[in-house]
Amino acid sequence: MASSAPRTASVHRATTETDVRVDVDIDGSGTYDNDTGIGFLDHMLDLFAKHGGIDLEIRCDGDLHVDDHHTVEDVGITLGMAIRESLGDKNHIARYGHAYVPMDETLARAVIDLSGRFYLHADVDFSRPTVGDLSTEMVRHFWYSVAEHLRCNLHVTVLYGTNGHHKVEATFKSVARALRMAINRSDSHPEIASTKGTI
Repeated sequence: MASSAPRTASVHRATTETDVRVDVDIDGSGTYDNDTGIGFLDHMLDLFAKHGGIDLEIRCDGDLHVDDHHTVEDVGITLGMAIRESLGDKNHIARYGHAYVPMDETLARAVIDLSGRFYLHADVDFSRPTVGDLSTEMVRHFWYSVAEHLRCNLHVTVLYGTNGHHKVEATFKSVARALRMAINRSDSHPEIASTKGTI
């Protein structure tokens, strides 16, 4: 049988701008307790956990008196680091995942490769500057930070849609579901899903 060792991680990252802690169990049941100081981001992280089937707790004390940039970026960095650490040796994972998620008039697609190499393609455009208390320009930057520190290829596209809230939500749900597929561990998967012998 593929290893049943717990795939969990706790990562603490502190700078002069933010203090972030992420606890993750990628074999969890979708429980969450997130407090970043940005209400809409918390909502997105909650549904990311729920739809990804991972247990997620995030705490961030950031310089929101400046703006939301440092908080969103550093939460993304620390989340990516925690998921990468929880994956361990990546033995018997599917490696690849994809998902389409509709949200009313919006349709988003996410495709992920847990290759150990970073690349982001994010095609997500907004007609308004904020959704709730989150700057829409930070949505792409959040996924950049996650993908860079998870060391994955991530392609996320809003194929169509008009409502900003729906667009953001569909991206978080589609990435969550694609990740769930990619981290799935099974004896039916190669021990390491690469001819290189490592990912």
